[in-house]
Amino acid sequence: MIKFFHVRKSYRGDAPAALDDVNLTIDDGEFVFLVGPSGAGKSTILKLIHMEVFPSEGEVIVAGFTTAAMNRKKVLTLRRRVGVVFQDYRLLGDRSIYENVALPLRLFGQYNERQIAERVEFVMNQVGLWHKADYRPRELSGGQQQRIALARAVANQPFVLLADEPTANLDPHTADEIIHIIQRINQSGTAVILATHKMELVMNSGERYVRMDQGTIVEDWVDPLRGVRS
Repeated sequence: MIKFFHVRKSYRGDAPAALDDVNLTIDDGEFVFLVGPSGAGKSTILKLIHMEVFPSEGEVIVAGFTTAAMNRKKVLTLRRRVGVVFQDYRLLGDRSIYENVALPLRLFGQYNERQIAERVEFVMNQVGLWHKADYRPRELSGGQQQRIALARAVANQPFVLLADEPTANLDPHTADEIIHIIQRINQSGTAVILATHKMELVMNSGERYVRMDQGTIVEDWVDPLRGVRS
């Protein structure tokens, strides 16, 4: 579970706060869109969950870790449990697709080579690209690279996937494919928090969305057919 308690985040003392008095709860296994224009605070929410940054005021709790009591060791432990994917893919161009996906398993996991091979094959099949294992990123389309980025993000079986504008550089058809893959990942039990400025992705999904503007939450919508959150 992820909780924000009266969170304010300011990057510079004389600038408007990136977040101002944000209260938010995201349950295990939920799919939540963060939606709003550039500068609304979406990326700051994701950075706080990943504990790349810390609140200026208030508290964030992620899977039992609290920003009020973190140290470097605890941050690294948390990050093993959080998958992150970006709009610019961030794949290593000098390594094969297989090695890109295997990287978090080598860095954060305690797996032998057989276990790594099995997990890489599994997640690459999830995104439909196991047959590209020996390719390099430059040999793939943008949509394929984003699918590989997704496979890498979930390779270590995180409890939550953070996706920051993952469809921003993609055409509408490819963007829909990426959203469907992310929804399948969510259906396997991984919570998803997806930041986007594309309201059209959100409106047809049936998923919960949290709409932000100027650092505050202005709407938190849940499909009534799914029940009311407590």
